[in-house]
Amino acid sequence: MTFVLFTFTNCNKTNKNLKTNQDSSAVINKLPYLTDQTNDFYDNSETYNLPLSPISVSGEISNPSSIDFSKLPLHTVIVKEAILDEKGNKFIGAYRYDGYSLYDILNLMKIKKANEKEFNPIIDLYVTIENNKGEKVIISWGEIYYPIHLHEIIIAKQVTRIVPSKTKKLWPLPKESKLIVGSDLVSERNINMPSKITVKSYHKSFLTRKGLNPLYSPKIDVFIDNKLVKTLTGVSDTFKKQEYSNTFYGRGRGLHSTTSFTGVMLKDILKPYTELSQKNIRTGTYLVVGKDGYRSVFTFSELMNRNDQSEILLICKPEVKDDGIFKLFPSCDFFSDRAIKGIMSIYFSNNEN
Repeated sequence: MTFVLFTFTNCNKTNKNLKTNQDSSAVINKLPYLTDQTNDFYDNSETYNLPLSPISVSGEISNPSSIDFSKLPLHTVIVKEAILDEKGNKFIGAYRYDGYSLYDILNLMKIKKANEKEFNPIIDLYVTIENNKGEKVIISWGEIYYPIHLHEIIIAKQVTRIVPSKTKKLWPLPKESKLIVGSDLVSERNINMPSKITVKSYHKSFLTRKGLNPLYSPKIDVFIDNKLVKTLTGVSDTFKKQEYSNTFYGRGRGLHSTTSFTGVMLKDILKPYTELSQKNIRTGTYLVVGKDGYRSVFTFSELMNRNDQSEILLICKPEVKDDGIFKLFPSCDFFSDRAIKGIMSIYFSNNEN
């Protein structure tokens, strides 16, 4: 079963149908279905407040603090939520959530990386988000600040059902604030009442050699919890090749090229070694490392659990002796910073590295 998500953002949106969700079952019984009065499909039912809990931000930053929501704009995300069960994906409902984006929440935090002297780039950063129930999820820095579509990860403070016009099905209403990750297919990272955000860098150390020439690795070693499970020296023809047209643009140097990229989906290569589970979706991370020590964190979910078909490609060119033979193309990113070249290893863990 596949669920496709569409998102849009809208700052400081007001809704005349706003209600407080204190006793949602009583409200549901009295809720009239609102007829279409505009071309917007997502404002045709009541909007309910979701109580927020205080949220602190700490970790590898120089200015830990509690979030002042009053200074942040609202953004809107449209989701079709599903969770894992013994039969596969279990559909929960379709909703419009309004809330505060992780992008804005972390925007003024001053990064103070623990490994800054060894590796200054920010693409090995990630955040853990926890609630008072002991639930925790991991989101990579790249998911927050590099995607083509920004503000898709929010702390929701309002919810509106997306009601089918014919059946008028009223999906169960959430009663608490939620973390909403708009790009996820299975919504296991959408935990209730987040209360703590921690910024971290991946602690595994590598020799960093900026300007290494040639930047070449003849193989990729794949590790699961530091155990070698696969060595790639090429890509089998059994994997379907994808061609993505792209404007390849770096955060530092700007335009690199407008050429297409052809490769196979990295998730197809790695799928045999990691299962789709709640734990992996919530806290699984991959670290992709180049021969020069350049590396980036990707979460299990952004690699294996996307709903936008913006896949991460593995490009294999055995004939390339400089910047070869393996390279990443993260089609989900605006910038090219995570397009790692000369890949020598990939590490997976769901225990915070």
